[in-house]
Amino acid sequence: MEIQYNRKMSSLFIISAPSGAGKTSLIKALLQTNVNLSLSISHTTRQPRANEVNGQDYFFVSREIFQQMLKQGEFLESAEVYGNLYGTSQHWVTETMASGQDVLMEIDCQGAQQVRQAFPQAVSIFILPPSLASLEARLKQRGQDDPEIIARRLKAAREEVSQVSKFDYVVINNELEEALQDICCIIRAERLKIMRQLAKQYALVAQFS
Repeated sequence: MEIQYNRKMSSLFIISAPSGAGKTSLIKALLQTNVNLSLSISHTTRQPRANEVNGQDYFFVSREIFQQMLKQGEFLESAEVYGNLYGTSQHWVTETMASGQDVLMEIDCQGAQQVRQAFPQAVSIFILPPSLASLEARLKQRGQDDPEIIARRLKAAREEVSQVSKFDYVVINNELEEALQDICCIIRAERLKIMRQLAKQYALVAQFS
């Protein structure tokens, strides 16, 4: 079902990328700028990694609780990735946008397509590594996965990149600062589009009527 935007014309930005492309680092850097976005925090059944904080990086829940939430229709999108479940709270997204605040979602390609069915005007950005070889090197340098898992992630990356044409923008993450500036430019340009400006600057435009 398509969810209608409110009159304040809040924006929903989606960022997706293959595992190891640097998406998380980019988003952390983005939120430290003055871009003024509310980050949607996903629920997941996977175990926390080192330095991850519950309620800040993810809401870590059991598989039973996640499935109960899923049955109750609490997720805007959900997916199973490498045996773990992930989902985004529909209530939080709609309430935050209704308040006039722009929202940022960090989700995989499968989840991105689900969200765009509900929010057709959502702005989707795909992060690409500079090469397949560099992606493999990054996955190995993280030291989080054994060779079998890395091979699975590389296979999944090929499948995800095959969906890149479904996104609105593509950013190459070769140098983090350059990629960050590209994302900031996308967000600024989207906020300056005519329909959003007319909604937000109605009083100003009315002065000239």
